[in-house]
Amino acid sequence: MKQSDSIVIIPTYNEKENIEKIIRAIFGLEKSFHILVIDDGSPDGTAAIVRGLMATEFGGQLHLVVRSGKLGLGTAYIAGFKWALERDYEYIFEMDADFSHDPNDLPRLYAACKDEGYDVAIGSRYVSGVNVVNWPIGRVLMSYFASKYVRLVTGFNVHDTTAGFKCYKRRVLQTIELDKIRFKGYAFQIEMKYTAYKIGFKIKEVSVIFVNRQEGVSKMSGGIFGEAFFGVMKLRWDGWTRRYPKIEN
Repeated sequence: MKQSDSIVIIPTYNEKENIEKIIRAIFGLEKSFHILVIDDGSPDGTAAIVRGLMATEFGGQLHLVVRSGKLGLGTAYIAGFKWALERDYEYIFEMDADFSHDPNDLPRLYAACKDEGYDVAIGSRYVSGVNVVNWPIGRVLMSYFASKYVRLVTGFNVHDTTAGFKCYKRRVLQTIELDKIRFKGYAFQIEMKYTAYKIGFKIKEVSVIFVNRQEGVSKMSGGIFGEAFFGVMKLRWDGWTRRYPKIEN
């Protein structure tokens, strides 16, 4: 078993077309990563594929938590964060299973935190133009202007506020009060970044190219965007009224 200071958390629901490929791609990198799959009871057998890989090739490097039904992206990540914090991982990543996030970018996010001293590294689609491939133009515009809207309302100077491809240093997730994170969908990604920013952690955007999924079905819905739209107003109110935790060195 390869040891690692890093774990990649991948939430899944019906990702049987992608899950083995993404696992093999990550384990094929020169830098060693461990993987935690959080599966929300996928009826297509996603978890069974992961269990098979754990039993035959990747024991000790590949881990699985299965939950009962679709409980939301945010709760999946928080379950993963808590799991990782109970172990010795220093760098904790968020990543999608569908190859919209390129596994080859993981070492770049790692380097931003490990070598450059940042606390959070964001795989950003918008820090150098619009780096999105094969998305419908309406989806691109909605995502791009959602991030603009967040910046306008909150004063939070990150170009890709809804990005789901990230690296956190352990101390960030230890400091953020995870049980106080309220949102489950798109707004979860905004809330985590905004909270890290308000606490005072150093954030870097690393330019990546986002490629629309080739296989499987998107889990996006209008309700997710609605949560984000109104959630941003709540975050702005929090920014004025909430007492955020202090960074402990």
